[in-house]
Amino acid sequence: MSHLIIQNLTKTVGDKTLFQNIEFTIYEGERAGLIGINGTGKSTLLSILAGDIEADTLTMDRPNKYRIAYLPQEPSFQSGETVLQAVFAGDSPILQLNRQYEETVAALAVNPTSESLQKTLFSLQQRMDEEQAWDVNALAKTALTKLGLETFDKEVLTLSGGQQKRVALAKVLIEPADLYLLDEPTNHLDVQATEWLQEMVLRLKGAVIFITHDRYFLDELSTHIYELADQTLYRHTGNYGDYLEARAIREEMKAASAQKDRNRYRSELKWIRRGAKARSTKQKARIQRFEKLEENLERKSEDVSLEMGLATTRLGRKVLEAENISKAFGQQKILEDFSFLLQQGDRIGIIGANGAGKSTLLNMLAGELTPDQGEILVGSTVKLAHFKQTLPKMNENERMIEYIREASNDITDAEGVRYSAAQMLERFLFPLHGHGTPIGKLSGGERKRLHLLRLLMEQPNVLLLDEPTNDLDIETLGVLEDFIEHFPGVVITISHDRFFLDRIAKKLWILDGKGQVEETLDLYSEYLENREHTATAKVEAPKAEKPKTEKPKSDKKKLSFKEQKEWETIAADIEKTEAAIMETEEGIANAGSDFTKLQELTAKLDVLNAQYEHLIERWSYLDEIVNG
Repeated sequence: MSHLIIQNLTKTVGDKTLFQNIEFTIYEGERAGLIGINGTGKSTLLSILAGDIEADTLTMDRPNKYRIAYLPQEPSFQSGETVLQAVFAGDSPILQLNRQYEETVAALAVNPTSESLQKTLFSLQQRMDEEQAWDVNALAKTALTKLGLETFDKEVLTLSGGQQKRVALAKVLIEPADLYLLDEPTNHLDVQATEWLQEMVLRLKGAVIFITHDRYFLDELSTHIYELADQTLYRHTGNYGDYLEARAIREEMKAASAQKDRNRYRSELKWIRRGAKARSTKQKARIQRFEKLEENLERKSEDVSLEMGLATTRLGRKVLEAENISKAFGQQKILEDFSFLLQQGDRIGIIGANGAGKSTLLNMLAGELTPDQGEILVGSTVKLAHFKQTLPKMNENERMIEYIREASNDITDAEGVRYSAAQMLERFLFPLHGHGTPIGKLSGGERKRLHLLRLLMEQPNVLLLDEPTNDLDIETLGVLEDFIEHFPGVVITISHDRFFLDRIAKKLWILDGKGQVEETLDLYSEYLENREHTATAKVEAPKAEKPKTEKPKSDKKKLSFKEQKEWETIAADIEKTEAAIMETEEGIANAGSDFTKLQELTAKLDVLNAQYEHLIERWSYLDEIVNG
């Protein structure tokens, strides 16, 4: 049996100890999701196991010829290396044979009359037959195609960062290995590629340890959860849903224990206040126990709620509006005659294949790109915050607290309570003792979390989020989701994260990559299940009608063409949503102890209730116009 046994693993970075004397065994065939707050050392742990960086102390019992395939968060490639050369760059003889074959084919395409190349190709073809290497060749090309990479002779270093990550992922997936280490494999993947990746990981014969923020992916694949916290590693049996259920029970037990501690503290405090003196050994010990109890309670009281509803500038009736906007790059149409009206409380999820123009649309909403045709109107009270995939340049020597204070020294929540920059850092899972840490010492995920908080400290009322879940840990995603849930403004987000969109988006815009945008009120997971059968309403630009000769009956405000279409269907939409709410509530009542199902249904009910409120608001607005 191929087990990898890890003992006495310690790693310190600067003055920060990531983990100390941790021990665990990676068993053959297990698939473990590695979770933990950014900065706890998840990527570092994978790098140590892969042999890329050294631990301070480590004893590793590794079987003979134990092979490890590693997908780092930021892969590197050789200059001039093509996509296929990179994929076949592994140490395995069968991969090296495929690389030689592909390089010879490429050389022969340039010099087709070369007899030496023809002989070499014939010899390599025979070896490919003998060693049954064609299957690996086909798998590599299938993997690249499924991951959206169809130009195999392109130099890897000319590709985008996301495309390079996909090349590296394809390389790892075709390598024969006993252990696969995957650091954020779902980053930069659309949902089709993510679903294909799930199937591929299930077929891998070796053990798998993976870091991901995609909670559906984590739940589907994990047989175990490895949790990094408090400088140690906890191993949980079961998938992510099982882990959450066990953690909920653990939190209940901690809460009960904390209540007992508070009761004991009150009685001990009375004893102390009566003037207890440390005259005897027993009294000294009792005073020490009291001080320890007080310290523990103070630490627990610092655990703040992650629910955040910040005050924002009041928005007008119209927030963002577009009429017949179009955008193209060369022959590729991004948008064609696209119109929309966004109002306070709207939650839009933008989805579509890679390259469909999602980021382009977000950049236009932010005013960083202009449409080729049409106009985007921004309300006078709008205050935008644009969270991009790529972080802006940050001063490596600047301390975290200074970086946040540049945006604001404090902030006010929806109830008028003020929070200092330090308190907000704590709410975003940065402990107080680390607020003086220079930005240069933060992990990539920590920097992203810090920049996100800085944008929120500016108290915007419109959030534009481009793949906000990439590189954020699950705990931070919970903070962000709670914040958006209580955010009174408008949120427009691009994401491939199914869980995140199910919880956040009330409406989806689906870009087809040919200029058209479809709209649906379905949950993202429902849309994925029913996309071939569900009729989705196209977001069409109002078409000019031939002027009518008859005189208007009055000067009363009338519905626009688009509003008339909405009015004709809104009653049916409300009935449909009401029925879906009742069905979901019944499902919750019948779910019993199925924790994963309860979680999915509760998230669905939250979205349906929000959709219902939105529809009722729209009905009231339209009815006022129609019936005065």
